[in-house]
Amino acid sequence: MENVQKRTKKLRLNRRTRTILVFLVTMTILGCITVMGLAMHSDRYGTNFQIKNVAPCAVHLFGTDWMGRDMFMRTVKGLSTSIFVGLLASAASSVLALFLGVAAGVCGEKATAVFNWFVDLFMGVPHLILLILISILMGKGIKGVTTGVILTHWCGLGRIVQAEIAALRNSQYVLAAQKLGKSKAWIAVRHVLPHVFPQFIVGLVLMFPHAIMHEASITFLGFGLPAEEPAIGIILSEAMKYLTTGTWWLAVFPGACLLFVVCLFELMGNQLRLLMDPYSAQE
Repeated sequence: MENVQKRTKKLRLNRRTRTILVFLVTMTILGCITVMGLAMHSDRYGTNFQIKNVAPCAVHLFGTDWMGRDMFMRTVKGLSTSIFVGLLASAASSVLALFLGVAAGVCGEKATAVFNWFVDLFMGVPHLILLILISILMGKGIKGVTTGVILTHWCGLGRIVQAEIAALRNSQYVLAAQKLGKSKAWIAVRHVLPHVFPQFIVGLVLMFPHAIMHEASITFLGFGLPAEEPAIGIILSEAMKYLTTGTWWLAVFPGACLLFVVCLFELMGNQLRLLMDPYSAQE
C-alpha cells in the first residue's frame, strides 16, 4: 500500500512538473517571438534585390524570397502578429463565452433558450464562411479578423460553461443562498464563477491555437490582414506562386513554425485539462 502511494505521488509530481515545464517553454517562446517582432525594424525584413532567392544558409536561416527579403525575420514578424491577434481574440471570446454561459445558467429557462438559439445560429453556419463574412463586414485587417474570431469561437466554451452551471443550479449551497435571499449576481460571483473558472482557463488556452490558425487561414485566402503586413497567411499565400521555381523554403519554414507554435499551445492546453480533471489528475 505504501509503495502504491509513493508511486501515485511520483506520477502526480511528474504531471505537475511536465505541465509547469510546458507552460514555461511556451511562455518563453511566446515572449521571445512577440518581443522580437514588436522591436524589429522594417529594414530587417525589407527588400534587397542583391540577395534574392538565396537558399537557407548560416546568414539567412530561412533563405530569402524573390525580393531579397529575409524569410526568418519575416516569419518572426508574422508570428508575432498572429500571436497578438490570437491572444486578443481568444481572450475576448473566452470572456464572452463565460459571460453568456453564466447569464444563461443563472437567469433561468428563458435566458437558456435564447442562449441555445444563438449557439445554434453561429454553429449552424460553416465556421470559416462565417468568419470570412464577419471579417469583410468589419473592413478586414486586424479589426475584422479579431472581431470575426471573437464572434465565432465562443460557442463551444459557452455551452460547456452553461452545462456546468445547469448541473450546479440544484446544489445545496446554491439553494441555501437562494433561501437566504441572495441575488442572482451574488450567487454567480460567489458560487458559480469559482466552479467554472478551471473550465474557463482550459478553454482559453485551447482556443488560442484555433484563433491563430483561423487568422492565418482567412489571411491566406485574402480576407484577413492586408498584403503589406508580413503575416504568416500573407507569406504562405505569396509563396504558393513561387513553389514551382524550386524555392521550397518560402513556404516550408513559415508553415512549420506556425504549426510548431500551434502544437505547443495545444499540448499546453491538454496538459492543463488533464491536471484539472478530477478523474485524470490522480493518475
